[in-house]
Amino acid sequence: MSDTTTRGIRIVVRPQFVPEQSNPDNNQYLFAYHVRIENQGKETVQLISRHWAITSGAGKVEHVRGPGVVGYQPVLKPGEQFEYTSACPLDTPVGTMHGEFNMVVQDGGEKFDALIQPFRLAMPSALN
Repeated sequence: MSDTTTRGIRIVVRPQFVPEQSNPDNNQYLFAYHVRIENQGKETVQLISRHWAITSGAGKVEHVRGPGVVGYQPVLKPGEQFEYTSACPLDTPVGTMHGEFNMVVQDGGEKFDALIQPFRLAMPSALN
């Protein structure tokens, strides 16, 4: 799990192994992650883009960048939140993810990165 707050934007990520869509015999592991973005600050902000750094258990790093999240660029007023679930395939039973959401303040256009601290992706049997 990851729980990080930057400038009043709290991002909580809860990863989960998806066994029914994984095939360990072929080194295919799918991990879902549920993200909650809460605006605990005083400014209205919009999520413009994302960057994820995904590291496999073998140390291979893949960077994923793009506009918004799951097709949305949510605007969050103070006290509002946005939640979504996405997934990440790996070729190892363990890995990590971290990154940032690029945000813009609606009144003034100031941009900042809301950080997402590293969290672990792990098939349950790989935790032993």
